[in-house]
Amino acid sequence: MFSLTDHDNMAGAAEAAAAAQKLGLHFVRGIEISAYLGGAKVHVLGYGCEENGAYFDFLEERRRGARLRAEDAVQKANAVLGLDVTMDEVEGYHVRKETPMHTMHVVRAFAHRLNADMGAMYRDLFAPGGRAFSDLCRPSPADAVRCIRDMGGLAVLAHPAQIVLPSGTAGRKALMEELVDLGLGGIECYHSTHTAEETEEFLAFARGYGLIVTGGSDFHADGRSRAVGLPFFDAKQIEKLLLSLAGSI
Repeated sequence: MFSLTDHDNMAGAAEAAAAAQKLGLHFVRGIEISAYLGGAKVHVLGYGCEENGAYFDFLEERRRGARLRAEDAVQKANAVLGLDVTMDEVEGYHVRKETPMHTMHVVRAFAHRLNADMGAMYRDLFAPGGRAFSDLCRPSPADAVRCIRDMGGLAVLAHPAQIVLPSGTAGRKALMEELVDLGLGGIECYHSTHTAEETEEFLAFARGYGLIVTGGSDFHADGRSRAVGLPFFDAKQIEKLLLSLAGSI
């Protein structure tokens, strides 16, 4: 089974479905909503989503909000670095105009100007807590779960080990319980950055609340260390996910 879960859009679904068909893979339409709680990243995956009215309303709202957020980040970064990077430069890296602009488009523009490493620049300047970080118009985790359900999809919490709250792991668990009450249906227990201990922690949570278990590589580009299809997780869980998406359980 294969799913493409681009951030905040499903524009690549048709291309991905065609590629999956050639390889004999079962394709599931997906999305990853970039939600935040304060400065904490709480991304939520959606599987089996439809391009319905809720999706197009969400997409338009994300486009408007992402533009405002990018403008805010550019203004802050220019002030910090003494540069004059423009939104036209950022747009040069925003190839798919139908999709929302992303922080990494801003990062690319500044990294190009300074001939700097993108990862280091993001961590030092644009990540939550950085002087050029912008949290304008970001959906909350609760918004993300509700939106995915309105799209007819299964909401799954992405890479939960990356959720870093001031209240620590206790706060993370409380948030996960709150999202379950709102209709969260699964946990991405298997992830390319999770340790064995973290994987076991999230598996236990999923079992305790009867949630679907998923896995993902979080692959973003060629030349990176994360490979599509890894880490692999239990085939029985894949079958359970497919049954859930079909409305059989």
